[in-house]
Amino acid sequence: MAQKVLMKGNEAVAEAAIRAGCRLYFAYPITPQSELIEYMAKMMPKVKGTFIQAESEVAAINMVYGASGCGRRVMTSSSSPGISLKMEGLSYIAGAKLPAVVVNIQRGGPGLGDIQPSQADYFQATKGGGHGDYRLIVLAPNSVQEFADMASEAFDLADKYRNPVMLLADGLLGQMMEPVEFKPAKTEEEIEKLNKQHYDWCMRTNEDGDDRHHHEINSLELDPNVLEKHVLSLHEKYKDIQKNEVRYEKINVKDDNEILCVAYGTASRIVKSAITELQKEGHSVGLVRPITVWPYPSEVIANSITKKTKKVIVFELSLGQMVEDVKLAVNGKLPVDFLGRAGGIVFTPDEVIAKIKESL
Repeated sequence: MAQKVLMKGNEAVAEAAIRAGCRLYFAYPITPQSELIEYMAKMMPKVKGTFIQAESEVAAINMVYGASGCGRRVMTSSSSPGISLKMEGLSYIAGAKLPAVVVNIQRGGPGLGDIQPSQADYFQATKGGGHGDYRLIVLAPNSVQEFADMASEAFDLADKYRNPVMLLADGLLGQMMEPVEFKPAKTEEEIEKLNKQHYDWCMRTNEDGDDRHHHEINSLELDPNVLEKHVLSLHEKYKDIQKNEVRYEKINVKDDNEILCVAYGTASRIVKSAITELQKEGHSVGLVRPITVWPYPSEVIANSITKKTKKVIVFELSLGQMVEDVKLAVNGKLPVDFLGRAGGIVFTPDEVIAKIKESL
């Protein structure tokens, strides 16, 4: 059994990415994800990888575009305002059908906001902060262990669908320290094998030979008919992702639930704690935790509603962005209520309990 180590979330996801074969990382410092970039600056040279502190977030995401176009596992990270600056590049990467991993350690906003934990980037991540008909696969961890595990999964998903994947965490998870057990690091031979799987599309030297091909990677199409065909092909891919990659966790979801809660990320841990206390008092309350916030587990939420369920309550560290997706899932069958905090304030289990008891 592998030994567990005590690490911050920011450091754990960085270590996991390196073990998953990431050898190219480009970013710009911003709180509260600075430990991630510091860890990469220290460790990438030790694995013969490349770390570049770009002159801006815009430069960093375009470096990701170039590195991904060469068929390499590449990652960038930032926090909310920095992710905003990366959005044009992200939609370009999605349009060019390139794999990449992006980590967002969310902080309070809008604008520069503050450096406290938040979940206010949900719309940006799941509805598209860039332009055009595109989607990111968005994974939302709720523990340091899951954050680390998702780094490896994110690269695999990015490669499988040739699509950018975002790890949507928050300042609390980035700074939190918990024991982590890492997967074995990939060998150089395994990493090279991963790189070779992209040879049929990635940029390569234009040399003679059966396995040498020069490829053009672009999302610019001046002919509207050609562009429509390209966008529709992306849409078909997104439908496959929705069919195959929905992830979620059910906690105490039963036929006799009086209330069904929905929360993701750090907020879900607080709600879980509150549900445990309510169970001791004899109340039946369930929780659905979306692990992929895109694709969203709409059917899971809809199927978790029973005849005894009085209400669905959404808990977020925002003013209620995921509420829209929950309402679509519930489809008018029950009232959907909400409790959230903004500005980097985190609600307590007692606040959650009080909110649930209002409807019991």
